[in-house]
Amino acid sequence: MHPFTLSMAADQTQAVEAHARDTHLTFIAGGTDLLGLMKDRVTLPERLLDINGLPDMAKVKALPDGGLRIGALARMSDVAANTAVRERFPAIAEGLLFAASGQLRNMATMGGNLMQRTRCAYFRDEDNTSCNKRQPGSGCAARHGLNRNHAIFGWSDACVTTHPSDVAVALAAMDAAVVVRGPAGERTIPFTGFHRLPGSTPAQDNVLGRGDLIVAIEVPARVEGRASHYLKVRDRQSYEFALVSVAAAVAIEDGRLTSVRLAMGGVAHKPWRLYAAEEALRGTALDDTDALRSAISASFTDARPLAHNAFKLELSQRAVLRALQTAGARA
Repeated sequence: MHPFTLSMAADQTQAVEAHARDTHLTFIAGGTDLLGLMKDRVTLPERLLDINGLPDMAKVKALPDGGLRIGALARMSDVAANTAVRERFPAIAEGLLFAASGQLRNMATMGGNLMQRTRCAYFRDEDNTSCNKRQPGSGCAARHGLNRNHAIFGWSDACVTTHPSDVAVALAAMDAAVVVRGPAGERTIPFTGFHRLPGSTPAQDNVLGRGDLIVAIEVPARVEGRASHYLKVRDRQSYEFALVSVAAAVAIEDGRLTSVRLAMGGVAHKPWRLYAAEEALRGTALDDTDALRSAISASFTDARPLAHNAFKLELSQRAVLRALQTAGARA
């Protein structure tokens, strides 16, 4: 293991200032992904700053208007078990429960989950395989290599990997926002703008910079929230990352969809919203399967499968249909 020093953050101001001035310092909370990255020698910080003691950052607040404020240090297991989360946004609770193992969920934080990095084998490999995320400018071995688990949307020749988070997919569907404190103060970032597409700089997973600290996640009240579902399709039932996943949330009147929110995981470098399908589904009868399939396909006209993952096109659309119908049954 790479040697490092460990210190404790006294408050948010001190944490932000320390991170801003020291490029060799990294925040640590649960550490469930960071320590693995250090063992794989992907990242080698000289100093870790423990932020677990920062006050008021582990709370889950049910807001009077029907929304939620989830502290960045809230443990995934605590959020999944929270009554308000389960009642108001079941897709968020399900996204958490499908992630990792119970032991890891007891340790992992919500902020850390958003910051976790891809599970692409070329990125995690220590054998100097070409990976622009690990070594910028070295190339992308997955582009023409083993890419069964990789992206069908939004990829570039520099990187074709996917984001691994489950709950981030549900948060994207609900138009959540990430509250960040940085050197210039606090700001709120729309969730769909928090993670980046790879472009020519795939080493940058998100829009955070030095000194930026995730403080909380805010989920606005949504009429579709209670009728929501998270579906995860994976190679094995236990402890596996998604081949594809779907968060669906709906509002229904007289058996027809009046509002739909759809996001996918396992298909892009970030949680991927299906905006075209959302629009096409409005007014569709929930029991008209053929019409649902046709509307869903509107979001797949610009999909670009790779050599080994064309199966994701059909699998994704079937998963969206199933998630949509399950969410609709809850309305």
